[in-house]
Amino acid sequence: MAIETAPDTEALRVLVVDDEQNIADVIAMALKYQGFDVQTAGTGKEALDGVAAFRPHLMVLDVMLPDMEGFDVAERLGAQRARVPILFLTARDATEDKVRGLTMGGDDYVTKPFSLEELVARIRTILRRTGASEPESGRLVFDDLELDEDTREVTRAGEPIDLTATEYRLLRYFLLNPRRVLTRAQLLDHVWDYDFGGDARVLETYVSYLRKKLDVNGTVPLIQTVRGVGYALRRPRA
Repeated sequence: MAIETAPDTEALRVLVVDDEQNIADVIAMALKYQGFDVQTAGTGKEALDGVAAFRPHLMVLDVMLPDMEGFDVAERLGAQRARVPILFLTARDATEDKVRGLTMGGDDYVTKPFSLEELVARIRTILRRTGASEPESGRLVFDDLELDEDTREVTRAGEPIDLTATEYRLLRYFLLNPRRVLTRAQLLDHVWDYDFGGDARVLETYVSYLRKKLDVNGTVPLIQTVRGVGYALRRPRA
């Protein structure tokens, strides 16, 4: 039985904190591919600021940061009563470090080197345990537009729509964030991945392609331009 995602479901937010940019980027890319909304930070201060501004559902937190330990970050968040689940990530594998991390409010502890598949699985486990619901495999639905993640089939008002791989990724990200205004930077980051270095006009081109395929047979246009910001998947205002 397919699982229908409610129209107002938003992607879960994960803050990845690691001073090794390549590690942070690899984790971020893997999580974005799984449908999460991700931001990165490289210091303890950036982590604390990121929790306040980004309000993540979970934080992947390196223990050894340049300005303070990840344990100190967790302690400060505890003092502020900022209830964000934490998965500690570190090269320090001593038992006392693991015990310290878990007793200071950490929900899990993963040592480097690590498997991305295992890391994502542990993140999902924590989110389920803490009551957050991750984007489910199944159907993403908004208005009369449906995307089946199991078969990769897309329909509008019951009519099948043939999409390229890039058009599919773009539509999926819209459907994971219905009614939410998505900036051009966010869309480029999530659809074309974090190191996109091409012409940003490619986004406008693919939005145009998508609109031509979705808005047919008198259907209501669903991808709206928000001037000066980006785009949103929503019905036009009357």
